Amino acid sequence: MNNKKASIVLGWTTAALALISSGTGLFWQTDSNPFIFNTLYGQTVEIYGQGLYRYDTLFKAPLLRGTDAVILFFAIPLLILALFWARGKHLRGRILLAGVLSFFVYNVTSLAFGVAYNNLFLLYLVYFPVSLFAFITACLSMDISELNRQVSPKFPRRLTGIFLIIAGCSVFVWLLLILEAVFSGEVPHGIDSFATEVTYFLDLGLIAPTAFLSAYYLFHHKPAGYLLAAIILTLNAMIGPVALSQALMQQRAGVLVSLGEQMVFVGVFILTSLFSTLLLVALLRNIQPQAEKQ
Repeated sequence: MNNKKASIVLGWTTAALALISSGTGLFWQTDSNPFIFNTLYGQTVEIYGQGLYRYDTLFKAPLLRGTDAVILFFAIPLLILALFWARGKHLRGRILLAGVLSFFVYNVTSLAFGVAYNNLFLLYLVYFPVSLFAFITACLSMDISELNRQVSPKFPRRLTGIFLIIAGCSVFVWLLLILEAVFSGEVPHGIDSFATEVTYFLDLGLIAPTAFLSAYYLFHHKPAGYLLAAIILTLNAMIGPVALSQALMQQRAGVLVSLGEQMVFVGVFILTSLFSTLLLVALLRNIQPQAEKQ
């Protein structure tokens, strides 16, 4: 089986596993109630106590359910569209497929390492490698060395590079929270009942460097820059719907979030998402038609 066929098979499997995971997280409820828990750090937090995320905090569980809603009603349909598009000789479809799969890898990594142990642990154990290898084979199915020739000069390469630097810098908001905790001697906001915060690690340790590297490659006309840009742009395009859905779920659960926090963590992410979507569309549209005949 070649890389293209493998990415299609693994992509469909990823969609099926994501459907079970997100469907269970969003719709499965229990008769149990929230309860108080004393954390490792001597803090008192309220645990959600319901459904799949019953051992996560009242603050975090609605965030997880908000992400599940976006995956069910937006990300999975987009993945299916990319899978159909990538079946033929469509380079655009394969680039979009790689970008969309990167979002699923990010999501299941967060579930595997950042969520309290729950009934779907064994599913996460399958979901994680399947989505990861689907993403890897999707990337390997493309001839990266030919991308400079295949992408039209009309594509706003420098503008995209500048935006990627800004997008990479945006996650440093987490660094401010970490530094605040270091100097105050407290744990960062949001740790609560968890041992650590996987989002801080993924965004600062992986997403930001990848965004900066893709910008560097674009500025220097390196072909890998287009693929990395598509991946980061797709991830950022998904941020807006996720942030909005999470905010609505928190409001529904009675979690009070200040207007300032909403502007920073929702408003900014929505704007980032809009710009990312426009640039991603520009990239896909500026792939030369003849490149799809290879």
